[in-house]
Amino acid sequence: MRAWIEPESVDVPPELANAVGGHPLVAQTLAQRGLRELSAVRAFLDPQDYKPGEPSELPGMEVAVDRLEFAIRRGELVCVWGDFDVDGQTATTLLVSMLRDLGADPIYHIPVRASESHGVNLPMLEQVIDQGTQLLLTCDTGIAAHEGVDYARQRAVDVIITDHHSLPQQLPPALSVVNPRLLREGHSMDSLPGVGVAFKLAQAMYRRFDREPDGERHLDLVALGIVADLAYLQGETRYLLQRGLEKLRKPDRLGIQVMLEFAELNPAWLTEEHIGYILAPRLNALGRLGDANPVVEFLLTSEPGYARIMALQLEGMNAKRKLMTEQVYRAAVAQLEQDPELLKEAVLVLAHKAWPAGVIGIVASRLVERYGKPAILLAAPEGELARGSARSVAGVNITTAIASQREILSNFGGHPMAAGLAIEPERIHEFRRGVSAAALAQQVEVPTEIPLTVDGYLPLSDLNLDLVADLERLAPFGPGNPPLVLVSSGLRLVNHSRVGRSGEHVLLTVEDEAGDSQRVIWWQGAEWLALEPLPEGRFDLAYMARASTFRGQRDIQVEWVQARPDQRVAEELVPDRPPLRVIDYRDQAYPLAVLQRLLADEQLQVWAESQRPTGLVTRDRNKLVPAANMVIWTIPPSYPDLQAALGKVRPQTVYVFNIDPGMDQAEPFLKRLTGLVKHTLHVKGGRVQLAALAAETAQSEAVVLLGLTWLEAHGHLQVTQQSGGELWLEEGTNQPLGDRNQVTVQLHNLLQETAAFRLYFSRADKDALIAG
Repeated sequence: MRAWIEPESVDVPPELANAVGGHPLVAQTLAQRGLRELSAVRAFLDPQDYKPGEPSELPGMEVAVDRLEFAIRRGELVCVWGDFDVDGQTATTLLVSMLRDLGADPIYHIPVRASESHGVNLPMLEQVIDQGTQLLLTCDTGIAAHEGVDYARQRAVDVIITDHHSLPQQLPPALSVVNPRLLREGHSMDSLPGVGVAFKLAQAMYRRFDREPDGERHLDLVALGIVADLAYLQGETRYLLQRGLEKLRKPDRLGIQVMLEFAELNPAWLTEEHIGYILAPRLNALGRLGDANPVVEFLLTSEPGYARIMALQLEGMNAKRKLMTEQVYRAAVAQLEQDPELLKEAVLVLAHKAWPAGVIGIVASRLVERYGKPAILLAAPEGELARGSARSVAGVNITTAIASQREILSNFGGHPMAAGLAIEPERIHEFRRGVSAAALAQQVEVPTEIPLTVDGYLPLSDLNLDLVADLERLAPFGPGNPPLVLVSSGLRLVNHSRVGRSGEHVLLTVEDEAGDSQRVIWWQGAEWLALEPLPEGRFDLAYMARASTFRGQRDIQVEWVQARPDQRVAEELVPDRPPLRVIDYRDQAYPLAVLQRLLADEQLQVWAESQRPTGLVTRDRNKLVPAANMVIWTIPPSYPDLQAALGKVRPQTVYVFNIDPGMDQAEPFLKRLTGLVKHTLHVKGGRVQLAALAAETAQSEAVVLLGLTWLEAHGHLQVTQQSGGELWLEEGTNQPLGDRNQVTVQLHNLLQETAAFRLYFSRADKDALIAG
């Protein structure tokens, strides 16, 4: 069972609560996710209050626009080269439509997955150039197409690359490369997917031809690509999705109208979930199992007959995709059950000669969800290269891990959470070991399970359409803005039944102590029942709630996430604990020798930060787990930190030492913090947990935040965003900011408070200290 992370206690500023209004959960969630400034909150909730970025901010944009304008005015043949996933399909459609609007007559090519795979394939590129192409414009691909660009240049064909995938060590020698990863970390456009980059290019082109408003009609395509590609929903990407959803709710694109009709969706209530689970899989199925090129005309056609024929084809392909996905998933799980040693690796790497390459990415995602670690699946037909799809978990940049094995790969590419690769089948075992080692090197340990973050507790009786509609203001949800997980306590199971074509889902009715009941759907629940039986007696239920429409009626759809025993009942059933024993070793002249003797005789969990005893296994505050015996080696920074640690461990015996971490003077503290910041910037991409910095400096989180403010005021770094407990850091400008003297005084005062507590800890009565 996944560990539950309880809601963070936050003080919601009154002005924020008043401005947001509605249910307190809305303002509370915004504050928990780092949104406290009213201007930022307004821009998050309402796209009308967001200031979009200028296309010209993207490096390479001006050169691309100049060359495209020249091609259009000279009547040159432009080829748009895309990719076969939904992001690539929509980006290709958008650029082809834009070029036609502005007077060009482009051709386009989307690689056929089975015969070409991703990227710019040389034999097909030769054919495209032989047709008379004078300018090649890529979208959602091309960033690693060195051979393709070299060949095009030999044929006197200019290349403009628009892409969003991870940058190679050296960029291809294209005329222009437009990729948001060339922006500074934390830029509002740095999470744009391929279709988002294509849209910014289209915006700039329409502006160049004095037709700027025409770009707005492509926002529906942008929304499809953003959701399908699991783009990080911050800044410009969230804004474009909000605008695109508005357009999809009033669809004027015939192909989308027919898709909605066949899927029996009311466009007025369309959400990002409908894109992710209904529309995108249909479009993706064609790219995974067939040829995605017809999708472009399907999304551009004004012929109802063609639109309906294509929509029927998409329905058939999607049904086939579901069947194949289920077959591969069951085969992958069987591999792991037959060889449990595979589960011990940091990355799951599985292969089979009969697996279709078109569905292994979907299966990899399901394995990540089930096992909580990165997964790479490879289709390895006899006599051919094995081609794989990778999916990851937070904290492991899977493309970086794969790149560490570049010497044994034929090719690879991707972004932090997903990637593709090709490898000789006989080297898969070597690759498994190498990529697992590389993943482990990125963090202390790859999590064996993904913890469940709870956003709030709610009585079941409070769950209604008005509340759900209020919470929907936080949508669209996805990476970077996950849907709220709520918990209702004291429930019991009334009944349950299997539903779905194969009985794969479970429909349950739960009831609280007051008799209020609610239906709950557990997607793929039949599979999970073998691992996670239904609860008996009273239980807490974690769930997600969205509004849904069934046969024209609006209702609440509650989705089962996880259950645990009712914590109130659990606490009542716990027998009286023996009194806590506190053994005092604070006055020992040779404390390390004492600790080594204790460890030789007993199983102890040692809490130590900054000044860790050499050669001994210790834990910082973030890694403490329940244990009978606990050692407090270094003095905690504050009483709340001490109590929080004791609450995590719940020991029966505490051994108290008196080791000062040496972090209460500004110089050593700032030196240590600066080193951690540099490591974060250079190794972790600028993202770090505040709690991790606090543990590494043996300080409270408040001191660390003020230390970061001090570094920022002196121009050493920039804190670009704070979401929940995660910080986004960037290199500083070396320009002083604000009142540095005031920040220095504040930091000195806080450090003095910490020093005062440590002095108290070293002298206070041991029982009073621990018992509080």
